[in-house]
Amino acid sequence: MNDEDLSDHLRRLEGQLLDPNFRRDSGRVEALLDEEFCEFGASGRVWTRAEILLLLMTEKNYETPTIEAFHVREISVDAALVTYRAVSPSRTSLRSSLWKLQATGWRMVFHQGTLAVPDPG
Repeated sequence: MNDEDLSDHLRRLEGQLLDPNFRRDSGRVEALLDEEFCEFGASGRVWTRAEILLLLMTEKNYETPTIEAFHVREISVDAALVTYRAVSPSRTSLRSSLWKLQATGWRMVFHQGTLAVPDPG
């Protein structure tokens, strides 16, 4: 997969994880999250894979963010770091995800969300 294809592919996967219908389907989300998945949430809480699956299935009032400034950096032939800005009506966050290519496809190993300070510009 060339760099452009990888970027498009991982952007699509990140977008799925931001889609409310996809997020509520634990089987689909589970297929994208590594068994050892961990998330550092914007709240400062550390989430396990099981906790995230439960949270997403029961989440209410979710505002679907748009993805801006999406960037992929290949770490190795089977690992990539994704960074982007997630913008919703009530908040903006900086996101980073570590993806690893496995036999079943690309799976997210780690994710972090950090609330962004409003741009003074």
